[in-house]
Amino acid sequence: MNERDILSNYVYTIVASLVNNGVEQAVVSPGSRSTPLAYAIAHTKEIEMFRQVDERAAGFFALGLAKASGKPVVLLCTSGTAAANYYPAIVEAKNARIPLIVVTADRPHELREVGAPQTINQLHLYGEQVKWFAEYPIPDEAKQTLPFIERHTARAVAVATSAPYGPVHINIPFREPLLIDFKEMPKPRFSTAVVNGYGLAPEARHLLEEAVAQAEKGVVIIGELPLNTDNIFIWRLIRKLKWPVVVESLSGLRGNVPEDCEPYIISTYDAILKNTAFKRVAAPDTVIRIGAQPVSKFLSIFLTESIPRTYIAIDEDPMFRDSTHMTTHAIHACVNESFDELILNSKLSPIYAEIWKHAQQKALSQIERYIEREKDEGALVGKMMQLLPEHSDVFASSSMPIRDIDTFYMPAAKDIRIAANRGANGIDGVMSTALGYSAATPDRNSYLLIGDLAFLHDSNAFVAARYQQLELTVVVMNNDGGGIFSYLPQASVERHYEDLFGTPTGLTFEHLAAMYDLQYTRVEGMKAFEQALAEPSQKPIRLIEVMTDREENLVTHRKLWQAINEELDKWLS
Repeated sequence: MNERDILSNYVYTIVASLVNNGVEQAVVSPGSRSTPLAYAIAHTKEIEMFRQVDERAAGFFALGLAKASGKPVVLLCTSGTAAANYYPAIVEAKNARIPLIVVTADRPHELREVGAPQTINQLHLYGEQVKWFAEYPIPDEAKQTLPFIERHTARAVAVATSAPYGPVHINIPFREPLLIDFKEMPKPRFSTAVVNGYGLAPEARHLLEEAVAQAEKGVVIIGELPLNTDNIFIWRLIRKLKWPVVVESLSGLRGNVPEDCEPYIISTYDAILKNTAFKRVAAPDTVIRIGAQPVSKFLSIFLTESIPRTYIAIDEDPMFRDSTHMTTHAIHACVNESFDELILNSKLSPIYAEIWKHAQQKALSQIERYIEREKDEGALVGKMMQLLPEHSDVFASSSMPIRDIDTFYMPAAKDIRIAANRGANGIDGVMSTALGYSAATPDRNSYLLIGDLAFLHDSNAFVAARYQQLELTVVVMNNDGGGIFSYLPQASVERHYEDLFGTPTGLTFEHLAAMYDLQYTRVEGMKAFEQALAEPSQKPIRLIEVMTDREENLVTHRKLWQAINEELDKWLS
């Protein structure tokens, strides 16, 4: 065989193994050294290819695809700093447990550490932020080469999609020439199957049944759940227990709420747990947490002050995700049909359950009044959640957007899902992730809620829309700076506050929208916002820029919390 035949067989073997192990999508950032594999991916009809020339944005776009689909996504780039630009998205993928197959093309060994251009040390480039790393051999005629890369590609997918999900890194050196023949994908000789559906072991089932039987004051806490969790089993567990259930907005349990489960849902926990009297009467003796620990500061304080006698964390892997350090028992399991076998004889105090229910109702009443009367970002977010059509997804940026979603998104029967990058909680790459998430869910209405600084941080995301059809409604709350810091201790020190934390830019985004040919609307006030949301989309991506005021947001948010606090004090006294 000549060099071209060898290279062609090599890259098509990799692609065939990817497809055979469940990979359906790839995000490619074009570059010279990755040419052979990029050609093979582009020519393979079984893989849907997306393009994004900015590698940093490409990484988050792929993360959004994988987060929405629950399936592994390939991320391919050329050598050098291109590969380094994937790092922020890989950090998020590791902490958020998202399956990415990161493939970096590389210079051959003889060009390393000799001053060759576009060459850096890519071995273990991402360190402990990936679950597994492998370097592939240079394409050659050795009979061991193709079986090796076929099996290691299958292994990469298996590792990425084994609990906990996460990114893996494959580094592939290519020598020139880099051109291949276009041909059909070969039939793989090796395949693997990964089963993640493990459930409750008998001893874990006994532990849960005993804990429930002994509890008089029990609470369930549900944070962000593993990808591909079937919520039907969560709802069945809630019906059996009939305990108060604290549900974070990222849990997926605030939308599509069954009517018979609604009385147990506690969505206002962050607000009601600011009240000292309520915390005292609501202190649990038993907590069952499913999924990740919610990020609410006041929930964490409540748990550390309560010190529950029994705190059971149910998670998909043996890593103890508990920043409160309250866990007494950790169960390694996914919530599936095995939970239906639980025999739960709850002796929960009816008074205790009613305390949580009434607090939730009183807080919801205050929030509903707030949304109708106020015009700050919180009220705008609350109104947005009310007006969204069925089958909608909202991707929320870190900082204030996800906090406002958590406060103002009330449980409903409407099919609305919330997603966010809460693995590492950064504001980088949010727009790219949202675009990727939208691309994986074309049958749903996609929205992004983001602040002005996070928007600026990832404005290159829209380049992806020049290469493929993407649809998204972007709602930017422009308060000219970092609104989250208004709620933190830094705000009490006036000196240097605006320079270091407020960081106003004075920028608006109509010209950026024009550059990317986005549908643009600038609004001020609630009525204009409602009208903008109701307007039909004239272009695939529309940008609604909402002008808000940081100081007003701070004052009105605190007014809401005070109203809820006074209502609870009056009731509990």
